[in-house]
Amino acid sequence: MEASALRKDESYTYADYASWNTENRYELIDGMPYMMSPAPLRAHQGISSNLHREIAIFLKGKTCRIFAAPFDVRLNAAAGDNTVVQPDLVVICDRSKLNDTGCSGAPDMVIEILSKSSASRDIVLKFNQYLKAGVREYWIVDPDSKTVRVNILENGRYYASAYAETDTLPVHVLEGCVINLAEVFAE
Repeated sequence: MEASALRKDESYTYADYASWNTENRYELIDGMPYMMSPAPLRAHQGISSNLHREIAIFLKGKTCRIFAAPFDVRLNAAAGDNTVVQPDLVVICDRSKLNDTGCSGAPDMVIEILSKSSASRDIVLKFNQYLKAGVREYWIVDPDSKTVRVNILENGRYYASAYAETDTLPVHVLEGCVINLAEVFAE
């Protein structure tokens, strides 16, 4: 199907998503398509690169893996299969969730770096999807304020903590991993 034929009043599944013939990237949330913005700003990409590097170095020789967007995450692949997101970064420790096209099921950790065009989707829509899917740790990184909101899943709800660029941030799902945010936000 051509992307121009996508309708907001119709619900789609992963099978539909996988068949779309388009140069644009989309996410699918509860069956609704959301076109993703063009390439993020340089600051966004720098933060993503810095976080990816720090976590990848920690994970060297370990079971967990980190992946950067674009990388399809089918949050409800086992039931409904109508939500496919492309977080900025994901950490997956259960390798049985990995396949050639991405991840089927909830990653252990998701990191979203806010962009003006997608901030509300990351803060509200995706927050609720990650909670419902059981993502154990969800970071929302704000390049403008140089802060990170860390959401830890406990007893079916997220408990949030805020960190500033001068803080070191422990990664809950990766015991022993600590991120120096001054290095993450450095230009």
